[in-house]
Formats: sequence, C-alpha cells, structure tokens
Amino acid sequence: MKVAVLFSGGKDSCFAVWYALHQGWDVAALITVFSENPDSFMFHTPNVVWTRLQAETMSLPLFEIATEGVKEKELGDLKNGIADILKRQDFTALLSGAILSEYQKTRIDHICEDLQLRSFAPFWHKDPLMLLEEEVALGFEFVLSSCAAAGLGREWLGKRIDSRSVEELTRLAARFNVNPAFEGGEAETFVTDAPIFRKRVMILEAEKQWRLDAGRFLIKRAVLAGK
Repeated sequence: MKVAVLFSGGKDSCFAVWYALHQGWDVAALITVFSENPDSFMFHTPNVVWTRLQAETMSLPLFEIATEGVKEKELGDLKNGIADILKRQDFTALLSGAILSEYQKTRIDHICEDLQLRSFAPFWHKDPLMLLEEEVALGFEFVLSSCAAAGLGREWLGKRIDSRSVEELTRLAARFNVNPAFEGGEAETFVTDAPIFRKRVMILEAEKQWRLDAGRFLIKRAVLAGK
C-alpha cells in the first residue's frame, strides 16, 4: 500500500513514518503544512522548515502546503494541497500522528473521505505515557520546541527528552494534569534522531523565546551529521 504521512517533524509524525515502514507500506510522500498562524488549531508550527532535513535523512519525498492558518479555512487549504499532490504522487492512504484530538482526527477523516483516501491514525487513543516511553525506548531523540502548560517552564525549551525526562514528565503529569504526549497543546517536539534516520539533525544555533507562561525553541541553523 502506498501511503502519505502528515509530517510536522515532531515525535508522533516521525513515529507514524516508522510505523508505516514497519508495516511494509511504501511511504510515497511526507506532507508538511506551513502555517502563518503560530496558534493554528490544526497544525504544528515551530521549526517545520527543518522537516526538509528530516525528509532528506530518510530519503523520502517531502511536499509542502502553505496556509494562512485561518481556523477552518486552513482545512480547505489542506484538502486542496493534498488533491494537488495526488496529481503528482500516487498514494491511497493518509497517516497522521493524532492521539486524542477529536478536532484534528475528524477533520482529517472528512478530508480523506472527500478525496477517496483511507485515513489511519495508528496511535489513536493509545496511552500517552506508554507511547512516549515506547518512542524513547526505540531510539527516537527529540527536543521540546514549544511549552504552554503549567510545570513546563523556560528550562524545558530545547530540552532533550530521554528516560530521565520521561520520569520528570510523569511527575508533572500527575501534579499539573499535563498530557505526557502533549496532545492537548502542552508542548511540541522536534525529532533530531530516529531509527529511520541515516544521519542525525545537529542543531547549531537556536533561540529561546518566552513570554508570560509559554515559549518556543526556534532552530536557526541545523545540518545533517553522522551518527
């Protein structure tokens, strides 16, 4: 089966690529949405430009869709963008890393139905903590590219998530009711290495931006480097 993956560069979309490849599916396309709205209801925005490096290290074709990020209208941009990609690249199913967001999943499902594509969300309603632990155990390395939840202060921006970090997040989840998979917008991630990467992404320069109780870790320069 030929599939496309909605790809933000975060842990769950990278894991969705891993999942597809381990199902023996042909990953025909990675689809990244570039939204002008940093507070998009639908799309991950920090550091999406660096999905180009991730696609390169996986040797997978990357297609980009632009949107202003206006709520609901951005869904039309996504649908039209996928329809255009289908004219150039053949696939029959679309994968997403959705875990708990009914808002995201139902809208992706409707777009797929309109375009006569199958819609897969392999991690749908999977236990968030178990999912995070599985990703770390499999060798996915990622940093927090945004924080917007109680307990996740400025010190978490750019922090690499490893087994020790997972223990900290478990305590924070219990204390502050934070979703450890960050599905509620508590945080966003950027993957720097994975079992399916030939090379890792080395961050050379980044900037932390923090305002009131939320912030972003913005990558300024990055390259592919040997493992």
